[in-house]
Amino acid sequence: MYTMSPFWERAFYVFTWIFQGSSYLSPRAYAILHRMHHAYSDTPKDPHSPHHTKNVFTMMWHTKEIFNEIYEQTTKVEERFVRDVPDWPAFDRFAGSRWSRISWGVLYVVFYVLCISVFELPGTHWAMYALLPVHFLIGPVHGAIVNWSGHKYGYSNFDNNDKSRNSLVVDFLMLGELFQNNHHKLPNRANFGVKWYEVDPIFPAVKVLSFLKVIRMRPKTVPMKQNRVSEAKAA
Repeated sequence: MYTMSPFWERAFYVFTWIFQGSSYLSPRAYAILHRMHHAYSDTPKDPHSPHHTKNVFTMMWHTKEIFNEIYEQTTKVEERFVRDVPDWPAFDRFAGSRWSRISWGVLYVVFYVLCISVFELPGTHWAMYALLPVHFLIGPVHGAIVNWSGHKYGYSNFDNNDKSRNSLVVDFLMLGELFQNNHHKLPNRANFGVKWYEVDPIFPAVKVLSFLKVIRMRPKTVPMKQNRVSEAKAA
């Protein structure tokens, strides 16, 4: 969809760590995993298809195992999947370390305690502590929703030779990621919405980043072909 300068690529590596925190996912490993998903969508080689696992938990455990193999580079990956992916090994080791994840988890707990129990902010309730596990694992939770729902529930605009679906017409929940059928047909398209009524809330932000020269948009959209890998929206 777009390219970045080396400076902004590193900056977004850091932003990934800040916003994902305890559930940090290496941009390099995620990019490779996502390319594999597009190439093998809903086939036995798909790293996260709901149609080759028993339930959402086994799907995500399977995804975790493949992700770790890519992250730790203990498995051979096809050259087409690793070409031109962002890579910052030193930062990955820091951001993905046990101490980084634990530190973020402690910060989350402190934040909850301050808001709910110390300052008793309006709208807070002690039951919100039950959300902490979701907060700790928000990356995998997000992936589970997108890959399970986006390949099982909803409607299709295109026949992609897979089971991808658009789960919502205004994706307020996953900010455009649930337009999976559109995305698999047009993986280089920055706006995940295709029909006039399909709203991708993140597309305006992409346009702003392009206007500010943070990213450089590619000149044209290339339709997806079966078993061909294309670039996807950066996480």
